Amino acid sequence: MFQEISDFLKPAEVARLVQLADQLNFVEGRLSNPANTTKINLQADQSDPRYLESAQIVVEAFQRCRPFREFAFPKRIAPPLLSRYEPGMKYGAHADTAFMSIHAQSGAYQLRSDLSCTIFLNDPASYEGGELVLHMGTMPIKIKGGPGEAFVYPSTLLHEVRPVTSGTRLVSITFIESLIPEERQRNLLFEIQDVLAQEGAKMDYASRVRLEVVMQNLKRLWSAS
Repeated sequence: MFQEISDFLKPAEVARLVQLADQLNFVEGRLSNPANTTKINLQADQSDPRYLESAQIVVEAFQRCRPFREFAFPKRIAPPLLSRYEPGMKYGAHADTAFMSIHAQSGAYQLRSDLSCTIFLNDPASYEGGELVLHMGTMPIKIKGGPGEAFVYPSTLLHEVRPVTSGTRLVSITFIESLIPEERQRNLLFEIQDVLAQEGAKMDYASRVRLEVVMQNLKRLWSAS
């Protein structure tokens, strides 16, 4: 299961991120994954002082986004990173690494990637190609979101970025460690919460409370230590 959040970023935030992308330094994308020869892109230089502002804008969007919290049950979020694809650039089919060494202002730590997120920043009509493709069984799902639109998907999925043939693809990417690491369990909790949100007021009070008790106890049972 994956989640689409159409209004994840506000227009002013998108505009500021695009402006920052024009100002800050970009480096070779393979610096963060040198073993993957199919990765041909550019990513923000994290030593550039302007990078911190770009990451903070996206972090604040995650913090206020209730649909994201109810879907992902986030425990930790890696510092978001601007990524740019120009003509000829791509990221071949790959799975995200399970454990990431994160170096943040608060200190270094290990993050388990349960979910990945791509946030689109420019008009999809301004570039050709560059689709995010999720390989789910035999049905590849092509995604090309509008400015400020976020897609959250399991890091376990084989996925790729198709080659850009014209224009520039600009996105912000990050990875999420969930309080509920097992995908099936996380999806079940999301469905229960969603039903309660939509139908809870119509239910008999005692039945609704019983269902809420089940949901909270499943969170305790399935949560990572």
